[in-house]
Amino acid sequence: MRYARLAALAALLLAAIPAVARDAPIYVVRHFDTPAGARDPDLLPRGTRRADRLATWFRGKKLTAIFVSDFRRTRQTVAPLATKRGIDVQTYDPRDTPGIVARARAAGGPVLIVGHSNTVPDIVAQLGGARPVDLEHGDFGDIWTVRDGRTVHGRIE
Repeated sequence: MRYARLAALAALLLAAIPAVARDAPIYVVRHFDTPAGARDPDLLPRGTRRADRLATWFRGKKLTAIFVSDFRRTRQTVAPLATKRGIDVQTYDPRDTPGIVARARAAGGPVLIVGHSNTVPDIVAQLGGARPVDLEHGDFGDIWTVRDGRTVHGRIE
């Protein structure tokens, strides 16, 4: 009986979430190219070019929010996109994966989360997508789209 009540409550809560929020894609990308070993480096020139291409990649796609950890490399990764869209970038604590997943789902539309090699796989998995392999330092340019438990992997060259 208790489980039936919990299931009914969960169904009511899901019904209260607008369909666009439940079905909206969530995009996850690791910050772009940086030098190895620096604590809070700027993007390398190749990373800056990828940031420009990210803005182009999003052409024609709706985007309601952008979330980044509070590091230069993540802010620089989305700067061209945020400027073109007029979206204020919101920061999150990269140690709190459940928190950013909840914020992304509550945003009410498609969002972009920019993370790090040690956070992106867990973010994608907690969004319900297929967990990417662990990322190494040189793994830059991948973008995952998670929607309805499906994951689509792409690249920003």
